[in-house]
Amino acid sequence: MGPETKFYQKLRKNSKGIIWTRLENLSSLGTPDLLGYNTSGTFFTVELKVTKGKGVRFSPHQIAFHKSHPTKTFIMVQAPGPGSLKLVHMFQGSRITELEACGLTLEACCLGLDASIDYLKNLN
Repeated sequence: MGPETKFYQKLRKNSKGIIWTRLENLSSLGTPDLLGYNTSGTFFTVELKVTKGKGVRFSPHQIAFHKSHPTKTFIMVQAPGPGSLKLVHMFQGSRITELEACGLTLEACCLGLDASIDYLKNLN
């Protein structure tokens, strides 16, 4: 099982109140990994990334998707933290080019898995 699959399973397990659909789509390159639906009736997408450092890389198709869909799209990045801890950083999809340029030095809209889940639960 790959690191993004493990990240997804952890996200799904901890995000009661959000219905997730995992998008395994090879015909539409750049489509985010997840479609989410919260109890307010709001749909959103999430691209999952797992990195070993501060850099985050995207395909041109992923960048194009987030540039053409600037609202209710998000990028969640799991990165190494202190010791064996893994930190989750969440960014607005509209900031994808900044994220690729600056990596995890870019200020996240949420820091931590619980804070990211709460943010998505409360989207309208």
